[in-house]
Amino acid sequence: MSSEGFLKEMQTIGEKFLLKLQKLPKADPVEIVAFCVVLLFIATVLLLMIIACSCCCYSCCSCDGRPDSRRRKIQVRPVSH
Repeated sequence: MSSEGFLKEMQTIGEKFLLKLQKLPKADPVEIVAFCVVLLFIATVLLLMIIACSCCCYSCCSCDGRPDSRRRKIQVRPVSH
C-alpha cells in the first residue's frame, strides 16, 4: 500500500469516527455502551503494547542507551564424567 493510499484510508477512518461521535448523543443506550466498550478495548491494547515495548527495551538497554552487561546470557555446558 502506498503512503497516499494509507493516508487516504486513515482520513476515511477518522471521518467515520467523527461522524459516529456526532451521532452518539442521539444513539440508543446499547449503542453508546458498545461504542464505549470498543474504545476501552482499543485503549487497553495500545496501553499493553506500550508497556510491552518499554519492558523489552528496558531489558535490553539501560536508560542511557548502552547495553546492560549484567544481563548477558551465560551458555551452560554439560558436565562430563
